[in-house]
Amino acid sequence: MRERSNIGVGFCAAALLSGALLLASAATAQEWTTSLVDIHQGSPLSDKARGLGNGGYELQSGSWVSFNHWYSANWVDMHVDLLTQITPDTGILWGFGTGEQAEKYRIEPSLKLGFLTQIHPNPNSTLSLSVTSTIGGGLTEKPCEADYGDLGTYSVNCRLAAGVTAPEETLKYLVSAKPETMHLWLNYRLTF
Repeated sequence: MRERSNIGVGFCAAALLSGALLLASAATAQEWTTSLVDIHQGSPLSDKARGLGNGGYELQSGSWVSFNHWYSANWVDMHVDLLTQITPDTGILWGFGTGEQAEKYRIEPSLKLGFLTQIHPNPNSTLSLSVTSTIGGGLTEKPCEADYGDLGTYSVNCRLAAGVTAPEETLKYLVSAKPETMHLWLNYRLTF
């Protein structure tokens, strides 16, 4: 089986990092304060991609071929979230995800943008609202080229190539998933 290549992960990650650095530079020029809010590796889509590696198939010779090596990435999608404070009660939430790639799947780099604001209904309480939107970060499973001998060579879903489904029908079962794109958070805090 052969893989179709997908080039550009490094370029996209570099572009996102450059954009983040430009935004941080602009924040410094305006005397805004930028703080690191969160940094972590992994996501629900990373977990889903690794789950695709469960299982395998048996060759005609009886030897076992595991899917695991096709769905194991050397780098797990890393997310960095930052807050640039504009006023004491308002800020811009922003960040990025580096993306992730293995032989048979790709998670695109992502960019997160949003805002945070808070009001104080009375001296002992705070009402906060944040909204973020994520652009990119989708998971796409890659097909294989499978040689069926006298039947010919087909582009197939790697995980279903050895099954009973017709080769051309397996492609509709390739995974294509998007991350959570909008997040709304409302918090009320009362101190007494």
